Amino acid sequence: MGALMTPSLKKRFWDAAHVVDFDHGFGVALDGRQLKTPAKADLVVPVRSIAEMIAAEWGAQQDKVDPESMPATRWANSAIDKVSVQRSDVIDMLAEYGGSDLLCYRADHPEALFEQQAKAWDPVLEWAKNSLNVPLETTRGILPIEQPNQSLENLSVALQALDSYEVAAIHDMICITGSLVLALAVSEGALDAQVAWENSRIDEEWQVKLWGQDDEAVISAKAKQESFAFAHSILLHLRANV
Repeated sequence: MGALMTPSLKKRFWDAAHVVDFDHGFGVALDGRQLKTPAKADLVVPVRSIAEMIAAEWGAQQDKVDPESMPATRWANSAIDKVSVQRSDVIDMLAEYGGSDLLCYRADHPEALFEQQAKAWDPVLEWAKNSLNVPLETTRGILPIEQPNQSLENLSVALQALDSYEVAAIHDMICITGSLVLALAVSEGALDAQVAWENSRIDEEWQVKLWGQDDEAVISAKAKQESFAFAHSILLHLRANV
């Protein structure tokens, strides 16, 4: 989802980036000039620690600005320019993941892979059933199954309880893993983030054991894991509220 900075912003033009306190949050100034989002809104976040992360990203830029090295800035842009103005659409899109959640689709063979998936995924689905009132059906194979409408509505309710900044963070966790349930379990503190990441990679790691490592796949997986961990760290900062 991460929005990039304006295309014209290619070269560093500032000397220092620092945090600015506002009544409604914390912004970042470049040589005293308030940082804006690509949509020209004030870039303001609810906690100082994240504003400090953003300021550090801008302070670390060299002659040319590298948006890929600025995940906190991209996250803030997304929260402000996209989620806050299209909140219902974003939540509807994320809620749709519940209808095809990774945890609901198990291997039809081999049996050992199915058992590994069940051992890792069943407790998370049980948590969703008991804590979110979201019972979900499971199947073996890839043929789609229909989930209870009430369960999908309750998943949407869980997302609606998050503010726009939290939604922007959990968006990446959901899209990276393919599991709304895993992301919500981590968000609610019911599942360790590293365990959730490992749970989302069971199929891929099984293939690695069978066929060996692929260099490009390793690089891709590492980038996804870092993005997942970063999104989770944003949630922790937001919840700590410091």
